[in-house]
Amino acid sequence: METTNPLGLFLVFLFLSGKILVEACNFYISNKCPYPIWPANAANEGHPVLAYGGFYLPPGEQRKIQAPANWVGRIWARTGCKFGFDKIPACETGDCEGKLWCNGLIGSPPVTLVQFALQPDKTKPSFYDVSLVDGYNIPVSVTTIPTSSKCHIGGCKKDVNHICPQELEVLNDKGEVVACKSACLAFNNDNFCCRNDYGTPSKCKPSVYSRIFKEACPSYYSYAYDNPPPLVNCASDDYLITFCPSTKWSSEVESV
Repeated sequence: METTNPLGLFLVFLFLSGKILVEACNFYISNKCPYPIWPANAANEGHPVLAYGGFYLPPGEQRKIQAPANWVGRIWARTGCKFGFDKIPACETGDCEGKLWCNGLIGSPPVTLVQFALQPDKTKPSFYDVSLVDGYNIPVSVTTIPTSSKCHIGGCKKDVNHICPQELEVLNDKGEVVACKSACLAFNNDNFCCRNDYGTPSKCKPSVYSRIFKEACPSYYSYAYDNPPPLVNCASDDYLITFCPSTKWSSEVESV
């Protein structure tokens, strides 16, 4: 009677594991802010949560996380977090029910949202964008590695929190503006939210509020039907996501 060869099974496991690693994408998440952040992610249905859904990232540091080559989901940064006190929310922005590890929970808006739809076939482009449809907390840039101007989403020309209209402001316990709501989030109005009778590009137009976002951050979605769509489509195995990026984006990849 034949017996199973444990070494053979182990070698098969290593081969399969290696194949999985090859068919993967790397996100390099960098914190150029002068304060700590807690990057988080939430995957679309059928896709895995990455790095337990969140982690601590001190200023000036970078962390690599791996995703399947077909991953679809969102990445954002939480700010002003204080964990360990059973306080909900634990973060001033982007909180996920007071948890350090979001484990698939979607962060509370407003947050600056990076959205990915990766394509495992490298002859086809992956898609990504930065959205302010629900609002803004801190700036972010996204680029492929190696970088390319056509694959780059830049940061903001202005800090939206400094120019946020009072009716959109989110304040912390010290009275500081830590985020800026979108008009949809603030007023829950069909016109601002591009829904119901305003649910088409021809009916939903830029508002005075979305124009503020667009002027400050021209590479981001300022509202649902932003036109032309600021959607990037580039194929890569490696992406750099930089929170609080410098204005000279070409230098952002030097430390990867």
